[in-house]
Amino acid sequence: MSKLSRRIAALCAFFVVAVAVAACGSGVPGNSVADVDGNPITAQAFNHWLLVVAKSQAVSSPGSPVIVPDPPHYDRCIAQVRHALPSLAKLPAKQLRSDCKQVFTSYAGQVMQFLIQGYWYELEAVRDHVKVSDAQVRKAFETAKASQFPTNAQFDSFLTQTGQTLQDILFRFRIVQLEQKLLAKVTKKITPAAIQQYYGAHKSQFGTPEKRDVRIVLTKTLSQAEAAKRALQSGQSWTKVARKYSSDPSTRNSGGLVKGMTQGQLDPALDKAAFSAPVNKLLGPIKGQFGYYVFEVTGVTAATQQSLAQATPLIRSTLTGQQSSAAQALLARQLRAHWLSKTSCRPQYAMTVFCPGYKAPKTATTTTPGG
Repeated sequence: MSKLSRRIAALCAFFVVAVAVAACGSGVPGNSVADVDGNPITAQAFNHWLLVVAKSQAVSSPGSPVIVPDPPHYDRCIAQVRHALPSLAKLPAKQLRSDCKQVFTSYAGQVMQFLIQGYWYELEAVRDHVKVSDAQVRKAFETAKASQFPTNAQFDSFLTQTGQTLQDILFRFRIVQLEQKLLAKVTKKITPAAIQQYYGAHKSQFGTPEKRDVRIVLTKTLSQAEAAKRALQSGQSWTKVARKYSSDPSTRNSGGLVKGMTQGQLDPALDKAAFSAPVNKLLGPIKGQFGYYVFEVTGVTAATQQSLAQATPLIRSTLTGQQSSAAQALLARQLRAHWLSKTSCRPQYAMTVFCPGYKAPKTATTTTPGG
């Protein structure tokens, strides 16, 4: 038996333990809903995980009943809705059947994606010589179990509520660990050179620019600006002069004060003059886009700049996130390239992008059983 066959056999064994699936092998049995590279996903496995999704949905929405849609006629689903949700009991069977079908499509899409993706990870792991031992899976499971379920009784209750078995949970942990190892193989390392390059290209993000507080009087004519300047030189307050002469509604009632301006925020002519002017010196008039300015810089907050060493932790975190996203996208492309063409789904179960030829259904607003 080849390594690939042994890994697929192990995956089949999982389904046998979990839901007593039979006939897992190179052929495609009549009760399969999909096939991945000659390995079927049986209807029995599908139905087991459909129940898991239905129960998990009910657990996540306290008070909601467990609705298990049963295609193609959905008679049991309709009966469940009418029994568990009196407010919907009088709705026509046609509408409830449509709603049950919509729920089935949603649940089935989740199940098909989960099961097919599980095969894809297993197959890709064999292809890339990635291994996860049973001991590693068990250790990760025991660690998570201890943190989330202080007692065995609580864990057993969780299994009952969600319809899962211990083998189901271990399989989930196995797939997660395979994904992590496969991602590690396509994730680029973050080098000091990459950090320095990012720092150089985004240096402004690791500091603050110089800020200036400026008092201004904006007038429509040069003569008005000169009159305002003379008034200020004679000792009149900015409050009085701005109120009398300024045509700027945003500053005329605040003594002409604009605070914390960075270069580029002001009228270009005023911006250039203000950011080269000394502090506490009355200047102008200068002509701008909106009229004539008389101004005085009243305060300067110096620019700051983090060093490369200071910025490194944030840069590393940023690059880690970028690399993680890039690795996930690359792995997804590899999985599709290697296994999508080797995957087939029965038309009535082709409810996920993991099935070739999948077409997204048109969305519609309906009453959802249990919703």
